[in-house]
Amino acid sequence: VQLQASGGGLVQAGGSLRLSCAASGRTFSTIGMGWFRQAPGKEREFVATINWSGGLTYYADSVKGRFTISRDNAKSTVYLQMNRLKPEDTAVYYCAARPVRSGGTTSQYAASYDAWGQGTQVTVSS
Repeated sequence: VQLQASGGGLVQAGGSLRLSCAASGRTFSTIGMGWFRQAPGKEREFVATINWSGGLTYYADSVKGRFTISRDNAKSTVYLQMNRLKPEDTAVYYCAARPVRSGGTTSQYAASYDAWGQGTQVTVSS
């Protein structure tokens, strides 16, 4: 599967951004998806994940209540709505897809994803 992330940018603290990740080359509606991020000098960390139908979602504690992951299977796209952004949210954000054999389930572990987008930069100024 090929993933193309977009929607990053520069925003002031307290603002909002919506990231999009368009998928192609795999039956999108059957696979779990996730968002991860990596800040300079830090390891990649889990942000959010969603199952094949959109009925199950999980979030990192650091973004719970501020970020919302969703998907539109008709458009083969997963979204990350980010509200009340903080400077510590500054990072490159990556979308990722789980293999078909995972049964469309969620995961917070990067190693369980087999396809990654190119990343989109999110910068939150204080």
